[in-house]
Amino acid sequence: MPPNKDARTKLLDAALAVIRGKGFAATSVDELCQAAGVTKGAFFHHFRSKEELGVAAAAHFGEMAAGIFSTAPYRSLPDPLQRLLGYVDFRREILQGEIPEYTCLLGTMVQEAYATHPAIREACEREITGHAATLEADIAAALAARGRAVDWTPRSLALHIQGVLQGAFILAKATGGAQVAADSLGHLRRYLTLLLETDSEREART
Repeated sequence: MPPNKDARTKLLDAALAVIRGKGFAATSVDELCQAAGVTKGAFFHHFRSKEELGVAAAAHFGEMAAGIFSTAPYRSLPDPLQRLLGYVDFRREILQGEIPEYTCLLGTMVQEAYATHPAIREACEREITGHAATLEADIAAALAARGRAVDWTPRSLALHIQGVLQGAFILAKATGGAQVAADSLGHLRRYLTLLLETDSEREART
């Protein structure tokens, strides 16, 4: 890790890598310190417990993701539906590297800790729903631009998209590779197109 990072940031970066690879329960404070290149004393200077680090790691992961998605190329597309589809395409494009590199820290931690570490569950829920909220405006704008009246909310669809993504990551872990996740996102894209595109747009596309 770059030497200019402080110990707290080094530990949070290490948590993103180690916990995504091993899970929260199997990750020890000693492993985090070794991966971060800091002492155990430095760990307890910044975090009272592994749980406290888990909460901070969720926020750290959320901040990292916000930076990546806010500057992604699809954000400059003029049509809100194309931005939404571009988001799914971008999620598919970044399914690169080893499984811990593209799967979600939040989903990994909350699956393990939702019943045993309420603070981590709440932190993961906050970050997942916060990221989902970044899609709501495009969903609402796509509906408005097409004069669509629906019996569901942009928020519910944004959360459904996150549910598909988390499920895709689980399938990638189960099968040992990203292809099943990429296929799942392909189905999600087709679903969103059918759900939001007008008949005239569909005819023009075909």
